Amino acid sequence: MAVELEAKVKVESHEPVRAMLLQLGAQRVSRVMETNTFFDTPTRTLLSQDRGLRLRIKHDLERESSKAVVTYKGPRQPGALKQREELEYEVSDASAAAACMNALGFATELSFQKSRESWRVNACLVELDEMPILGTFVEIEGPTADEVEIVRSALKLADLKLINDSYIAMLIAELDRRGIKDRTITF
Repeated sequence: MAVELEAKVKVESHEPVRAMLLQLGAQRVSRVMETNTFFDTPTRTLLSQDRGLRLRIKHDLERESSKAVVTYKGPRQPGALKQREELEYEVSDASAAAACMNALGFATELSFQKSRESWRVNACLVELDEMPILGTFVEIEGPTADEVEIVRSALKLADLKLINDSYIAMLIAELDRRGIKDRTITF
Protein backbone atom coordinates (compact mmCIF):
# COMPACT_ATOMS: atom_id res chain seq x y z
CA MET A 1 0.00 0.00 0.00
CA ALA A 2 1.46 3.36 -1.05
CA VAL A 3 0.92 6.24 1.37
CA GLU A 4 1.09 9.88 0.37
CA LEU A 5 2.65 12.10 3.06
CA GLU A 6 2.67 15.83 2.40
CA ALA A 7 2.66 19.34 3.77
CA LYS A 8 0.64 21.93 1.83
CA VAL A 9 0.75 25.69 2.41
CA LYS A 10 -0.70 28.70 0.63
CA VAL A 11 1.83 31.30 -0.51
CA GLU A 12 1.54 34.77 -2.02
CA SER A 13 4.13 33.99 -4.70
CA HIS A 14 6.33 31.14 -5.83
CA GLU A 15 9.30 33.43 -6.46
CA PRO A 16 10.78 33.35 -2.91
CA VAL A 17 10.31 29.56 -2.76
CA ARG A 18 11.90 29.10 -6.18
CA ALA A 19 14.87 31.24 -5.05
CA MET A 20 15.30 29.07 -1.93
CA LEU A 21 15.08 25.91 -4.04
CA LEU A 22 17.89 27.17 -6.24
CA GLN A 23 19.93 28.17 -3.17
CA LEU A 24 19.48 24.65 -1.77
CA GLY A 25 20.67 23.11 -5.03
CA ALA A 26 17.30 21.57 -5.83
CA GLN A 27 16.74 20.05 -9.25
CA ARG A 28 13.73 21.06 -11.31
CA VAL A 29 11.94 17.93 -12.47
CA SER A 30 9.15 19.22 -14.69
CA ARG A 31 6.62 21.92 -15.51
CA VAL A 32 3.16 20.63 -16.38
CA MET A 33 -0.39 21.76 -16.92
CA GLU A 34 -2.73 19.22 -15.36
CA THR A 35 -6.37 18.57 -15.97
CA ASN A 36 -7.78 16.84 -12.89
CA THR A 37 -11.20 15.22 -13.15
CA PHE A 38 -12.77 13.81 -9.98
CA PHE A 39 -15.48 11.17 -10.11
CA ASP A 40 -18.09 10.15 -7.55
CA THR A 41 -21.48 8.50 -7.37
CA PRO A 42 -24.60 10.67 -7.72
CA THR A 43 -25.00 10.50 -3.91
CA ARG A 44 -21.32 11.46 -3.36
CA THR A 45 -20.45 8.15 -1.71
CA LEU A 46 -16.70 8.60 -2.07
CA LEU A 47 -16.73 12.15 -0.69
CA SER A 48 -18.84 11.07 2.31
CA GLN A 49 -16.19 8.43 3.09
CA ASP A 50 -13.28 10.88 2.57
CA ARG A 51 -12.10 8.93 -0.47
CA GLY A 52 -11.39 10.11 -3.99
CA LEU A 53 -11.20 8.86 -7.57
CA ARG A 54 -9.29 11.05 -10.02
CA LEU A 55 -8.26 10.99 -13.65
CA ARG A 56 -5.30 13.32 -14.20
CA ILE A 57 -3.94 14.27 -17.60
CA LYS A 58 -0.45 15.76 -17.33
CA HIS A 59 0.67 17.93 -20.25
CA ASP A 60 4.45 18.31 -19.94
CA LEU A 61 5.07 21.85 -21.16
CA GLU A 62 8.78 21.29 -21.84
CA ARG A 63 8.69 17.88 -23.53
CA GLU A 64 5.36 18.52 -25.27
CA SER A 65 4.02 15.16 -24.17
CA SER A 66 1.02 13.96 -22.17
CA LYS A 67 0.18 11.06 -19.92
CA ALA A 68 -2.95 10.04 -18.06
CA VAL A 69 -3.03 8.61 -14.54
CA VAL A 70 -5.95 7.19 -12.53
CA THR A 71 -5.63 7.71 -8.77
CA TYR A 72 -7.57 6.36 -5.81
CA LYS A 73 -7.10 8.23 -2.51
CA GLY A 74 -8.15 6.67 0.77
CA PRO A 75 -9.39 8.48 3.88
CA ARG A 76 -6.99 10.86 5.59
CA GLN A 77 -5.05 9.38 8.48
CA PRO A 78 -4.48 11.24 11.76
CA GLY A 79 -1.43 13.47 12.07
CA ALA A 80 -0.16 16.99 11.53
CA LEU A 81 0.74 16.28 7.89
CA LYS A 82 -1.73 15.12 5.28
CA GLN A 83 -1.36 11.35 5.00
CA ARG A 84 -3.54 8.93 3.05
CA GLU A 85 -3.43 5.77 1.00
CA GLU A 86 -2.77 6.49 -2.66
CA LEU A 87 -2.98 3.98 -5.52
CA GLU A 88 -2.08 5.10 -9.03
CA TYR A 89 -1.73 3.61 -12.48
CA GLU A 90 -1.10 5.05 -15.90
CA VAL A 91 -3.65 4.57 -18.67
CA SER A 92 -3.04 4.82 -22.40
CA ASP A 93 -6.47 6.27 -23.22
CA ALA A 94 -7.90 8.92 -20.88
CA SER A 95 -11.25 9.04 -22.72
CA ALA A 96 -11.69 5.27 -22.37
CA ALA A 97 -10.79 5.47 -18.65
CA ALA A 98 -13.42 8.21 -18.11
CA ALA A 99 -15.99 6.19 -20.08
CA CYS A 100 -15.22 3.13 -17.93
CA MET A 101 -15.76 5.14 -14.73
CA ASN A 102 -19.06 6.46 -16.12
CA ALA A 103 -20.15 2.91 -17.05
CA LEU A 104 -19.44 1.84 -13.46
CA GLY A 105 -21.78 4.54 -12.11
CA PHE A 106 -19.28 7.30 -11.41
CA ALA A 107 -19.95 10.77 -12.79
CA THR A 108 -17.70 13.81 -13.07
CA GLU A 109 -17.91 15.78 -9.83
CA LEU A 110 -15.40 18.47 -10.74
CA SER A 111 -12.74 19.09 -13.37
CA PHE A 112 -10.03 21.72 -12.97
CA GLN A 113 -6.69 22.77 -14.35
CA LYS A 114 -3.59 23.18 -12.24
CA SER A 115 -0.20 24.53 -13.21
CA ARG A 116 2.55 22.56 -11.45
CA GLU A 117 6.31 22.98 -11.32
CA SER A 118 8.09 20.07 -9.61
CA TRP A 119 11.46 20.17 -7.84
CA ARG A 120 13.49 17.46 -6.08
CA VAL A 121 15.14 18.34 -2.73
CA ASN A 122 16.83 15.48 -0.89
CA ALA A 123 14.21 12.70 -0.67
CA CYS A 124 11.29 15.13 -1.10
CA LEU A 125 9.33 16.38 -4.07
CA VAL A 126 8.36 20.06 -3.88
CA GLU A 127 5.40 21.10 -6.01
CA LEU A 128 4.75 24.75 -6.87
CA ASP A 129 1.04 24.75 -7.71
CA GLU A 130 -1.16 27.46 -9.17
CA MET A 131 -4.91 27.00 -9.22
CA PRO A 132 -7.62 29.07 -10.85
CA ILE A 133 -9.74 30.83 -8.22
CA LEU A 134 -7.66 29.50 -5.28
CA GLY A 135 -4.20 30.94 -5.99
CA THR A 136 -0.69 29.63 -5.32
CA PHE A 137 0.40 26.75 -3.08
CA VAL A 138 3.46 24.70 -2.21
CA GLU A 139 3.24 20.97 -1.50
CA ILE A 140 6.17 19.04 -0.04
CA GLU A 141 5.85 15.28 -0.34
CA GLY A 142 8.34 12.90 1.20
CA PRO A 143 8.95 9.48 2.71
CA THR A 144 8.79 10.61 6.35
CA ALA A 145 7.30 13.48 8.35
CA ASP A 146 10.79 14.47 9.54
CA GLU A 147 12.13 14.76 5.99
CA VAL A 148 9.11 16.81 4.90
CA GLU A 149 9.54 19.14 7.88
CA ILE A 150 13.28 19.58 7.22
CA VAL A 151 12.56 20.73 3.65
CA ARG A 152 9.64 22.87 4.81
CA SER A 153 11.95 24.66 7.27
CA ALA A 154 14.75 25.02 4.70
CA LEU A 155 12.27 26.69 2.33
CA LYS A 156 11.23 29.13 5.10
CA LEU A 157 7.66 27.79 5.08
CA ALA A 158 7.54 26.38 8.63
CA ASP A 159 5.59 29.36 9.99
CA LEU A 160 2.79 29.04 7.43
CA LYS A 161 -0.39 27.21 8.41
CA LEU A 162 -0.64 23.67 7.07
CA ILE A 163 -3.63 22.96 4.83
CA ASN A 164 -5.05 19.46 5.16
CA ASP A 165 -7.94 19.96 2.75
CA SER A 166 -7.62 18.64 -0.78
CA TYR A 167 -7.73 20.99 -3.75
CA ILE A 168 -11.10 19.54 -4.76
CA ALA A 169 -12.60 20.23 -1.30
CA MET A 170 -11.23 23.79 -1.26
CA LEU A 171 -12.37 24.47 -4.80
CA ILE A 172 -15.91 23.12 -4.28
CA ALA A 173 -16.24 25.18 -1.08
CA GLU A 174 -15.08 28.34 -2.88
CA LEU A 175 -17.35 27.72 -5.88
CA ASP A 176 -20.31 27.18 -3.55
CA ARG A 177 -19.40 30.30 -1.56
CA ARG A 178 -19.34 32.35 -4.78
CA GLY A 179 -22.48 30.71 -6.16
CA ILE A 180 -20.63 29.34 -9.20
CA LYS A 181 -22.43 26.31 -10.64
CA ASP A 182 -19.89 25.44 -13.36
CA ARG A 183 -17.79 22.46 -12.29
CA THR A 184 -15.20 22.75 -15.07
CA ILE A 185 -12.59 25.26 -13.96
CA THR A 186 -9.78 26.37 -16.27
CA PHE A 187 -7.27 29.23 -16.42
